[in-house]
Amino acid sequence: MKILMVLTSHDKLGDTGNKTGFWLEEFAAPYYVFKDAGAEITLASPKGGQPPLDPSSDGDDAQTDATKRFKADDDAQAELANTAVLSTVSADGYDAIFFPGGHGPLWDLAEDGDSTALIEAFAANDRPIGAVCHAPAVFKHPKGADGKPLVSGKTVTGFTNTEEEGVGLTDVVPFLVEDMLKSNGGVYEKGDDWASFVVTDGKLVTGQNPASSEEAAKKLLALL
Repeated sequence: MKILMVLTSHDKLGDTGNKTGFWLEEFAAPYYVFKDAGAEITLASPKGGQPPLDPSSDGDDAQTDATKRFKADDDAQAELANTAVLSTVSADGYDAIFFPGGHGPLWDLAEDGDSTALIEAFAANDRPIGAVCHAPAVFKHPKGADGKPLVSGKTVTGFTNTEEEGVGLTDVVPFLVEDMLKSNGGVYEKGDDWASFVVTDGKLVTGQNPASSEEAAKKLLALL
């Protein structure tokens, strides 16, 4: 199994002067689900190299077994520090693609033509596509074979408007994931705020928030 994981390269939280990036648990939990299943993982990001880590995801209250394992894993840290440049990556040869969240993807991956093209290629070949928390932002522009938004008519989830409100960033983010998925015709579902909630529709797997990361990765694996 070969799985492509695509992370954000964006580190500015709007005009707040604060930093953002990818959310550590949303990378670490899926990474080890895939790794422990024997998958070969390729990491990529728009700019390549070390993706920016959202500092909020590295606080004591955000640590999980997976994040602790990552911090003790020199090989995984070296791998993350050397992500491939997204524009050099082709869908050929990969069995699935997975997008960890964090607020970063709202600014770069959501608008990234290479990301859009990869998602459309995986969808056209009926290969699994996964995204968790803010990463379903990547479904803003991809289209299906019918020319409609890829998520149109599909059951999906992602970071809720109430969760965004809970972290006080409703007026900072360029768009709300929940609203975008709905406006693209997605059949949006959600669980309780901050609790694990994952939906699968065909080969599309989406998770609601950081707590959904591990389950989303397992559901993606199940499709393989």
